[in-house]
Amino acid sequence: MSGPTPLQDLSDSEYTRLTQALLAHIESCTDRWLQDDVIDIDARRTGGMLEMSFPDGSVIVVNTQPPLHEVWLAARGGGFHYRHVNGRWLDTRDGSEFIAALSQHASLQAGRPLDFSA
Repeated sequence: MSGPTPLQDLSDSEYTRLTQALLAHIESCTDRWLQDDVIDIDARRTGGMLEMSFPDGSVIVVNTQPPLHEVWLAARGGGFHYRHVNGRWLDTRDGSEFIAALSQHASLQAGRPLDFSA
């Protein structure tokens, strides 16, 4: 899929519900990996921002953007913007899916495979 994603009409409350669920899912994955001794990622959430610190000192930030109804991902590999389209968060530039991109960037920064879709 390529090209910009069309805007999805979300109410502010629906956007908030979806982004809170997304951040909670990411936190749940990092907590499970810590508990199962997979990897120690320090995940800190402040409002609509989740910062994940990796053992090598690198960081990934997932940040909600309520005025734009977007989710932003900042990783060592760059910065990306996502909009909710047909039940998925898709990159506004190339249409790639958020969870897949997060898994890819986290795996690169962790030096081991990490899958946020599980």
